[in-house]
Amino acid sequence: MISEVQVENRISRLCQSENKLLVAYLMPEFPVAGATLPALFALEQSGVNVIELGMPHSDPLADGRTIQEAAQVAIKNGATLKKVLALVQEARAKGLNTALILMGYINPILRYGMKAFLDDAKAAGVDGFIIPDLPPEEADAFRHEAIARHLSMTFLISPVSSPERIAEIDKRSTDFSYCLAVNATTGTAKLSNKNTYSELEAYLERVRANVSKKFVVGFGIKEREQVAWILERADGAVIGSAYLNAIASAQTPDEVAQKTQGFWLRLRM
Repeated sequence: MISEVQVENRISRLCQSENKLLVAYLMPEFPVAGATLPALFALEQSGVNVIELGMPHSDPLADGRTIQEAAQVAIKNGATLKKVLALVQEARAKGLNTALILMGYINPILRYGMKAFLDDAKAAGVDGFIIPDLPPEEADAFRHEAIARHLSMTFLISPVSSPERIAEIDKRSTDFSYCLAVNATTGTAKLSNKNTYSELEAYLERVRANVSKKFVVGFGIKEREQVAWILERADGAVIGSAYLNAIASAQTPDEVAQKTQGFWLRLRM
């Protein structure tokens, strides 16, 4: 039996407030080497209150073309798991205060060594994890070690999740759960017609009825109107592929920061 646990870190403090969560997904060292820190601080200045920082992987199963290609660019630009942790540590040392989640896949973590990775992530200033290919039923060891280090765990809810499974995922997620808007890979979902919104609304109502913690919604959210619609029905919205597309043409780290601020300004106006 998995008991409900809340850890103390930036994420838990944020989730204890009434604030809605505006969540950005950033691929480190994309689209150019040296872009990570300028992008992180531009996101913070733009009012994002949770940053998902990708852990680049050669086989990102849950991701569509945009994030797959961004991961390849990141790897080419030297974004190893150790490099990502070093960038987090540098950002914290320079004053980054935004809650920061690492999102990626389990194999690189296992190669690193689970406990060593969690120790290094904690020391760097990471607040938690989303690992799409680590099912809740197989996550007990990782979850236990993460919680012991006051690191959050977020699990995924899908449109086909039963009420019972939604409730179980809510118990296993330490602070909030992540709802996939549709059954699709990142960047490929389309929230574009009345039927889609009607189905999504019914799904989110089912989630709300079966959770005790906050939940955010991601996959397919691209426009300001979609963010506003989601925030009326959920506790947060996640924007990933649309943001990466907005910065993809940047040629320098400074241009990444400028495009970051421009994108989030348009999204929040």
